[in-house]
Amino acid sequence: MEEEKKALNFIEQIIEEDLAKGLGKDQLRFRFPPEPNGYLHVGHTKAICINFGLGEKYGAPVNLRFDDTNPEKEEQEFVDSIKADIDWLGFKYDQELYASDYFDQLYDWAVQMIKEGKAYVDEQSSEEITAQRKNPFEDGIESPFRNRPIEESLQLFEKMKNGEFAEGTMSLRAKIDMKSPNMNMRDPVMYRILKRPHHRTGDKWKIYPMYDWAHGESDYIEQISHSLCSLEFENHRPLYDWYLDQIYDPSKVRNKQREFARMNVTYMITSKRKLQRLVAEKVVTGWDDPRMPTISGMRRLGFTPIAIKNFIERVGVAKRENMIDIQLLEFFVREDLNKISTRVMAVVDPVKLVIENYPENEEEWLETENNPEDENAGTREIPFSRELYIEREDFKEEANNKFFRLKLGGEVRLKSAYIIRAERVEKDENGEITTIYATYDPKSKSGSGTEESLRKVKGTLHWVSAKHAIPVEVRIYNRLFTIPEPDSEKETDFMEFLNPESMQTVHGFAEPSLKNAEIGHPYQFQRIGYFTKDRDSSEEKLVFNRTVTLKDGYKPE
Repeated sequence: MEEEKKALNFIEQIIEEDLAKGLGKDQLRFRFPPEPNGYLHVGHTKAICINFGLGEKYGAPVNLRFDDTNPEKEEQEFVDSIKADIDWLGFKYDQELYASDYFDQLYDWAVQMIKEGKAYVDEQSSEEITAQRKNPFEDGIESPFRNRPIEESLQLFEKMKNGEFAEGTMSLRAKIDMKSPNMNMRDPVMYRILKRPHHRTGDKWKIYPMYDWAHGESDYIEQISHSLCSLEFENHRPLYDWYLDQIYDPSKVRNKQREFARMNVTYMITSKRKLQRLVAEKVVTGWDDPRMPTISGMRRLGFTPIAIKNFIERVGVAKRENMIDIQLLEFFVREDLNKISTRVMAVVDPVKLVIENYPENEEEWLETENNPEDENAGTREIPFSRELYIEREDFKEEANNKFFRLKLGGEVRLKSAYIIRAERVEKDENGEITTIYATYDPKSKSGSGTEESLRKVKGTLHWVSAKHAIPVEVRIYNRLFTIPEPDSEKETDFMEFLNPESMQTVHGFAEPSLKNAEIGHPYQFQRIGYFTKDRDSSEEKLVFNRTVTLKDGYKPE
């Protein structure tokens, strides 16, 4: 039992302690509360996996609640994308809820706080309020409106709600402690005037609750037992609890906030403001550009939900922030893709190969495995003919003994086909090879069982039949930034570290089975890497994105 306890992360230990103290297992409830002001990114995957993972572990419901308190930045597009991301990751939420569902209740509670002398209307600007808060080592200055009569604050607050004052002229503040070393407790703003339409409530409201006021009370309304958030909110916890004290009913579950370390990954940025800039300045094609660290970008690139979940599990739940090597994420992507990818042949930098002693009008269909890692994946047939395409880098006129691909006078095996020998080449006026001429051993066909078919040669090349090949556009994606931590250089704009070669487009040929490729299905282009069909594909043009390279020297500890 003691060994099992050690295996629990610190959040699970907190939950187990609460259960031991009398919290009913049926009272456990979690939530994932994104603000719909952008697309979810790699950092959010940790919060998603923690909350939904706890729901699965304890058989407890998990709400998806949108903290939609800022109509200036929030859109239905972001709501839809967040729901799609969670569905893609394979998690099921109990209820889809919104902080805006509770605007009336939050307003009523705010009125009650004014009546109890715990909140007041302030007529100062946000700049004046900030200046009066001073710093943690110096007492703040009380607002000249802090002790205004309760009835006056009530009347002004109602007029704020009715839209009778201009934006920025008034706010509602909680009356707490202007001397607190925690700056969040120095009479925080609860409501500000914002005459903007809301994506759900329309023009009903002219004032909107601040995040700190709405968030904890929403948790309470939903009876969330454990409000889990990142470490940046640790110093907000006293305010979270103070707000809860004002409305808490002892007959209900009292929610508690606990914090875990955010996840930072090398070569990625997770600031929504900076991601928005990449989109706005057209550095990328959109929020789901495969170079973006968004979940939709990773999905389009070809990452899998299982790989992301395995990555999060390996990273673990910690109290201290650290930087995770992107190669660990790519390791888990590669590990999963190896199990599930269909093996196909494609040539991304083609040069023609003519087998001179193969009959001109003959073709044959060779059986090959769809995935040797999966015995249930089956087989398919690929066409073979006299004229083929191979990779240009797979041939050299002259090469040393360490070059195990094709060279003049040398032999290689064409995968699933025959052993060939390069005899001569044809070049254009610039001296570039246009055609390689070869001969083949008709008795060396793979799987035929002949003595010649068992003959060993050092190199095996992939290929595509020129007669049957389909043209493909291949997008080779690399890291968006040139340094591991583009956000760490505070004196330099992160845009200066953009990688000019983050995407390269090449045109090649693929075997005809890829005509029926499905978007989202993983393919291994043999000897090249893992790819997936992009949504930019059409009947006239097939586009494939490289997800990751085939191999990497990285091995996780």
